[in-house]
Amino acid sequence: MSLSRRPRAALLAVALSAALGGLAYAPAPTYAKPAAGADIVIPYEEFTLPNGLRVIVHTDRKAPIVAVNIWYHVGSKNETPGRTGFAHLFEHLMFQGSENHDGEFFTPFELVGATDQNGTTNQDRTNYFQNVPTTALDMALWMESDRMGHLLGAIDQKALDEQRGVVQNEKRQGENQPYGRRISARMFEALYPAGHPYSWQTIGSMADLDAATLDDVKTWFRSWYGPNNAVLVLAGDIDVATAKEKVTRYFGDIPASATLADMKTNIPTHAKDTRETIPDRVPQVRVYRAWPVAEMGTKDATLLDLFAQVLGGSAASRFDTRLVHGEKIADQASAYQWSSEISGTFFLMSTVKEGVDPAKVEAALDEELKRLITQGPTAEELERARVSGVAGFVRGIERIGGFGGKSDVLASCAVYQSKPDCYKDDLAIYASATPAEVQAAARKWLSGGSHTILVQPSETPASALPETVFAAPATTAATPKVDPKFKTTPSTVDRKAGVPKTTTFPDLKFPAVQRATLSNGMQVTLAERHETPVVQFNVEFPGGYAADVGKKLGTASFALQMMDEGAGEYGALDFAARKEALGAELTTGAGLDSASVGLSALTDKLAPSLDLLADVLRRPTFAPGEVERVRATWIAGIKQEKARPQTAALRTLPPLLYGAGHPYAIPFTGSGTEASIASLTRDDLVAFHRDWLQPSQARITIVGDTTLAEIVPLLEARLGDWKAAPNAPKLAAVPKVANAAKARVFLIDQPGAIQSNVYAAQLVPPTGDAGTIDFDFANGVLGGQFSSRLNMNLREDKHWAYGSYSGARNSLGQRPWWASAAVQSDRTADSMKELQKEISEFATGQAPAKPDEITKIRAANTLELPGAYETASAVLGQIASNQRYGRPDDYIVQYKARNEAIGAADVAKAAGTLSPSSLTWVVVGDLSKVGESVRALQLGDAVELDADGNIKK
Repeated sequence: MSLSRRPRAALLAVALSAALGGLAYAPAPTYAKPAAGADIVIPYEEFTLPNGLRVIVHTDRKAPIVAVNIWYHVGSKNETPGRTGFAHLFEHLMFQGSENHDGEFFTPFELVGATDQNGTTNQDRTNYFQNVPTTALDMALWMESDRMGHLLGAIDQKALDEQRGVVQNEKRQGENQPYGRRISARMFEALYPAGHPYSWQTIGSMADLDAATLDDVKTWFRSWYGPNNAVLVLAGDIDVATAKEKVTRYFGDIPASATLADMKTNIPTHAKDTRETIPDRVPQVRVYRAWPVAEMGTKDATLLDLFAQVLGGSAASRFDTRLVHGEKIADQASAYQWSSEISGTFFLMSTVKEGVDPAKVEAALDEELKRLITQGPTAEELERARVSGVAGFVRGIERIGGFGGKSDVLASCAVYQSKPDCYKDDLAIYASATPAEVQAAARKWLSGGSHTILVQPSETPASALPETVFAAPATTAATPKVDPKFKTTPSTVDRKAGVPKTTTFPDLKFPAVQRATLSNGMQVTLAERHETPVVQFNVEFPGGYAADVGKKLGTASFALQMMDEGAGEYGALDFAARKEALGAELTTGAGLDSASVGLSALTDKLAPSLDLLADVLRRPTFAPGEVERVRATWIAGIKQEKARPQTAALRTLPPLLYGAGHPYAIPFTGSGTEASIASLTRDDLVAFHRDWLQPSQARITIVGDTTLAEIVPLLEARLGDWKAAPNAPKLAAVPKVANAAKARVFLIDQPGAIQSNVYAAQLVPPTGDAGTIDFDFANGVLGGQFSSRLNMNLREDKHWAYGSYSGARNSLGQRPWWASAAVQSDRTADSMKELQKEISEFATGQAPAKPDEITKIRAANTLELPGAYETASAVLGQIASNQRYGRPDDYIVQYKARNEAIGAADVAKAAGTLSPSSLTWVVVGDLSKVGESVRALQLGDAVELDADGNIKK
């Protein structure tokens, strides 16, 4: 277990999520607060079945849900050269039907409102997880046990071919990106010698996936997917007695497999540094450098986490201080430790600023690395890294499920170190580590040979590089002998009776909402949540992208970005250092209709964290030097957006849908254009802050470990005397525009692309429209769920795409709706034809919603509610959404009631909102391969655009 298994990009503040549905209001219960640092405890009990299944139980009664999280200690490292990708392929196959459930694994879960459901594979393990209402636990355990013990009879050639195609498109999707999957594949091939279990990709090679036979995959399953190689964690509204009875009933009769032997530590050493240059269709040079280092679970691995944080893990790191802020030679520079079971990997990465010699950046990275190894971190740097790591861990374990949640932590510790509370060891090392210990670990592991990859801009994408292909084994491996020490126990479960039916569901209990008003009119809304010592804030103002109309596109987003790049008495670096020292997360951003500043503060550092919030809100400095630094990085980011197929499409769509000059006719990324950002002045930013961050219009939403009596005086002291500027503008109503009169097709060329990104879009009524709930319900049938029509067609039936979905973005004006899919290039036109068919038949009533589809969407929209408000951020998102769109406090009650009342006629009427004959299509791909066939479809007039959305001549 490592507190920072993921790079810093994955540790940014959790985005607000608004979950909808009915509820009963309830006062917040009183909980004991977890202690900070090394005293953090996730209580658990455990037992092991006679067949070897280890079961860990954590009780958390804050919501009537249970996280079901099962880890198989089988990953890609257990494969052999020539048979790679099996662990990940089997992850997909296990979401197909089982012997006693004929259908998608997701279906029964959708019918009970499961949340946070997924499966993942890495080098060392495969896991499956979901949160279910407490009353649906029997169903979840039946499903997990049926695919563990009764899967092979349901796997046939059709299922294998289907999921092989899906996985290959997942692989293409990862490779069809700037700096894509091929770069990391080459890094691991260079660091780990041929035959090393980490030398191949978890997703496997195309050749191995093509070669996989039915016998191969069945042998793989028989060999390792037994209960004796698994850990099951149940966390939430559950106790150990209930868990033991249910788990024994459903899993006890499953026979063990062979026991997978633990692999020995295998950390290669390199006598010298090596390097290579890889061409890619990217706008900037990027440098990657990496070393094999200490494996997960060692003290050195944890010390290297701390070292990485100081070197390049935050905005106040050594790398940021010199390369980004000081010499301004890089737009980004980071360091992170990737912990794995038999070897860790330590990465440096930097995106070189345009026009700068990459050798200069490489030299600076190396000098800072060596300086930190030679001198060690300062006591202040180490303390900041310590606080930041622990704060991130505390935020993660607010949840019972999902990545970084309590069930995930317990499972990871049990699988990798056979010690469910191994996180305590990491926390203890964090608490006691000295600068000298961190320095010594870095000197030991980062002084040897490394591998560097320089990614150079080119017209040739990295996906064109040939894959390393290993010779396949001559024969399919024999199934190893079953471990004889494990026994089964009789079961009374009649599997032929099918999946257990869930007939009752818990009520949702939502924290009571309290209100206050500061002396300057700022509105304060609070919901108390005392389970975790964290307080979340969202300060929202009307404005956002819509405030840019008639001005320079991107002003709102750029101004908000600049507000925490120096505020009050702090310059940009000092501000970042202070934030890190407090363990605070502070975010700024704009949307279509609003600008917001968010804060996540540790309870014991609430007052000083609010000081930072007040500085950002009231006293951003907009220092000219920082404006120029961020401007250069921002423009580079726009170029990155244009190189990435998804964002290239989302930059182009808005002006096509809304028309030039409309408030929403800005790239949906909010970044503006290169020209508009280049022309921004400091005065523009100061004016935006003065005009649009008006305290009298602000809404402060707070959820967490505080009370109104505590928080209002703290806010009053910092914000109560803040007054709006005289004659501040008001946001004009968003004008309504007509959809296109006929279908149009816009093509954007990305030579060498191995997939095409397809979007079909139109405008639908605003979020506040009376028909919004019905439309979103209808969209659920078409493309809002995994098992909705679009995904089942393009992914599960045709396996031309990794996924295909549809949805509308919330807004005060007309909402943009689109259906999309990233499809293999040779099926671009065919996929567009299928999308057109599905949308048309649904919208015109040729293929109306079926009763089972209506039942499924109703269940998904209502029964998931008990799990939807488990976290403070989810509660915060719902309250903020209600205020933004003028909804009453009981809106979610109304939402639930309406969903329960929607019938077939309502869905048909809502589906008619779509206009299949006048859709706006955007296709991003290699037009030399797909352009002719797309034009031949004659879906509409086809026009080729450049990356800026201009018509190509």
